[in-house]
Amino acid sequence: MSEAAFRQALGEFATGVAVVTARGKDGDDVGMTMSSFNSVSLDPPLVLFSVSRSARSLPAMLEAGGYAVNVLARDQEGIAQRFARTLGDKWERVRTSLGHAEAPLIAGALAHFECEPYAHHDGGDHVIFVARVLRHSVHPGPKEPLLFFRRRYRGLDEARDEDAPDNPSPIL
Repeated sequence: MSEAAFRQALGEFATGVAVVTARGKDGDDVGMTMSSFNSVSLDPPLVLFSVSRSARSLPAMLEAGGYAVNVLARDQEGIAQRFARTLGDKWERVRTSLGHAEAPLIAGALAHFECEPYAHHDGGDHVIFVARVLRHSVHPGPKEPLLFFRRRYRGLDEARDEDAPDNPSPIL
């Protein structure tokens, strides 16, 4: 199987975008953009996300006492891009408050999930984190979610890809 073709096929699944943050044992904040966030269970309240084994933040995430999942709004694309990078000052000009285990909560996010570690699982070239949600908050308003589709950030109004052929038929 071609890795490039597999990646392209995966890009056909539109996802929301979140930044998962934590405070490492050394006191440094870590954060990374991901679209692998998903609900797992209502009872107990569990969510999951996955982190590449090559990620510089993986050791800090594995040692963290808690995480915050920050569901980004469309106007936070710059934050998503910043936290998707490996190096650089990700936290510059990002307003935060502290959540469970001092995990940073990003201001302006559509929702926050404050979590404690529940389990880690082998996921090939990733580690799958299952986290128990302790608290959550929703910040409704006129904002729309930030989406990732066909390897690009988009909003709800950008659901049609300019490279895709016109298809006026509705999904039934």
